[in-house]
Amino acid sequence: MPFNFPILLTWLRVALIPLVVGVFYLPDSWLNPFQKGLASTLIFIVAAVTDWFDGFLARRWNQTSSFGAFLDPVADKLMVAGALLVLVQLDRVNAVIAFVIIGREITISALREWMALIGASKSVAVSSLGKIKTAAQMLAIPMLLYYDTLFGVDMVLPGSWLLLIAAVLTVWSMFYYLRKAWPLIKESTENLK
Repeated sequence: MPFNFPILLTWLRVALIPLVVGVFYLPDSWLNPFQKGLASTLIFIVAAVTDWFDGFLARRWNQTSSFGAFLDPVADKLMVAGALLVLVQLDRVNAVIAFVIIGREITISALREWMALIGASKSVAVSSLGKIKTAAQMLAIPMLLYYDTLFGVDMVLPGSWLLLIAAVLTVWSMFYYLRKAWPLIKESTENLK
């Protein structure tokens, strides 16, 4: 397992995931509900920034690795899933929306693994649609973790709309990837007969 600064940042993101969730389980005598939302939001934002920064540094310093390419999306998916689950429990996100987003991540991860096994992983590389979906999620989740007003603007409504947009883009991008991969999957299963 290679170890470098970009991978350290990815591991940091993995370590921050329990904090994003766990802060809501602290006693109210330690942090009131507003402080819990603020702390969770700040931790999530730090984790999201490390997501961008680790990839940037890995490419810039030529420190990309197979392990880093594996760990980075796993950390992202765990971060989003953990935050969505706590938002469902806090009744800030509908469980159906969380299921759609988490279910898509599992489906596309399995699809990418299958495509890698048949030597066609480039056909399901991250698209611009997937990047837009990720950006919508990464903006919506901190707004819903914060769940209060910021500079006179209530974060709940824009956060809810952004997450709904992310859910729609999630389904759209899932079908986009499946449609691109389907001919190759069909061909590989026919070769197995």
